[in-house]
Amino acid sequence: MEAADYEVLSVREQLFHERVRECIISTLLFATLYIFCHIALTRFKKPAEFTTVDDEDATVNKIALELCTFTLAVALGAVLLLPFSILSNEVLLSLPQNYYIQWLNGSLIHGLWNLVFLFSNLSLIFLMPFAYFFTESEGFAGSRKGVLGRVYETVVMLVLLTLLVLGMVWVASAIVDKTTSRESLYDFWEYYLPYLYSCISFLGVLLLLVCTPLGLARMFSVTGKLLVKPRLLEDLEEQLYCSAFEEAALTRRICNPTSCWLPLDMELLHRQVLALQTQRVLLEKRQKASAWQRNLGYPLAMLCLLVLTGLSVLIVAIHILELLIDDTAMPRGMQGASLGQVSFSKLGSFGAVIQVVLIFYLMVSSVVGFYSSPLFRSLWPRWHDTAMTQIIGNCVCLLVLSSALPVFSRTLGLTRFDLLGDFGRFNWLGNFYIVFLYNAAFAGLTTLSLVKTFTAAVRAELIQAFGLDRLPLTVSGFPRASRKTQNQ
Repeated sequence: MEAADYEVLSVREQLFHERVRECIISTLLFATLYIFCHIALTRFKKPAEFTTVDDEDATVNKIALELCTFTLAVALGAVLLLPFSILSNEVLLSLPQNYYIQWLNGSLIHGLWNLVFLFSNLSLIFLMPFAYFFTESEGFAGSRKGVLGRVYETVVMLVLLTLLVLGMVWVASAIVDKTTSRESLYDFWEYYLPYLYSCISFLGVLLLLVCTPLGLARMFSVTGKLLVKPRLLEDLEEQLYCSAFEEAALTRRICNPTSCWLPLDMELLHRQVLALQTQRVLLEKRQKASAWQRNLGYPLAMLCLLVLTGLSVLIVAIHILELLIDDTAMPRGMQGASLGQVSFSKLGSFGAVIQVVLIFYLMVSSVVGFYSSPLFRSLWPRWHDTAMTQIIGNCVCLLVLSSALPVFSRTLGLTRFDLLGDFGRFNWLGNFYIVFLYNAAFAGLTTLSLVKTFTAAVRAELIQAFGLDRLPLTVSGFPRASRKTQNQ
């Protein structure tokens, strides 16, 4: 063989090894996410649904649980996708010739983006509807009972639903753009699925627009419940006394049920006693907290939340001004700047870290706001008491939120990292009016939620600190004392 043949062979071998390495890394990453999500779902599933007398129902629930685990792993991967890409770009900029990070390259990042896009489509369009219909199916009338009969019914229902959804999307695409509607019939993979996912992502971005401002306002109250407040803002001894008093009263009523002429629901009383005992144990743990946790942890946590929230609103306001001044701030797909060539933050690595922290903070806030909204509050998973259909609903909602996170972050200007793969092909991202109105609506809703929450929280804390909530009569400007407080 000549020297040119050896060079060609070496290039092919190098490309082959790089491809194998990317497949191994992607498999290991997804396997790690899958194991973590499986452990999490087993903590919330209802054990009675997997240990039933009917082995058929238990098998169906196990299959549905594995599909939910796959979907939740994809959702978690979508959350980590943009932060991982931003940090990888900064690592490649700092250590361009390091031997130990040669596996971290643009091809790997592009492959991860394409895999998340593919698996998100697969989960939302096929796997989750299949899991729901599979758990609800009973088999066709007259067919042999068993898992296979339920599979046949589920496949038929899924095919009908797919045809219905694709037909609706084709009609919508024909109304929006008449020239490409005919092409979409012949180019299913390149046009139809990205357009369908674009519609789903747009709904997810709208859902984030509603849930994130609500979550940003709720984060302060949620953090306040998890941490121990200073003694000026919280009297744990009084709460312990009230809890012990109520527990003793309920215990006395359970022990002497004939002393009351009213019929008693003993099961309800036992549940109330267990709830009070759990509350008392938590209060005792909070009472044992050190002075550092009480006087330093709570103020620092509130300060961090305040800084992150204010920084998010400030970045969105700056992005609105950039949109009005220069249209180059519009979110776009990858335009030519590859990884490891230029930093996507004006502050360099420090700015990239701030971007990652803000992205995670907004995602956590959106999840808190999602479960705090009255419409989705019933989906809140319960420890070892979550039905299979409820797990499916949670996985679908979390996947919709997480898959819209890269588009959400880029639309708000939280990062200048261009969307890779099919994420950058969404047509509505190039519409100036949609992007501008979205940023303005987010800034307005967040400001209103924070102002309302802070004024109400400060007013309630001042009332409790000065003991005005124990007044027997209504004071002008303050709420009436609760019946429980008046009885004390």
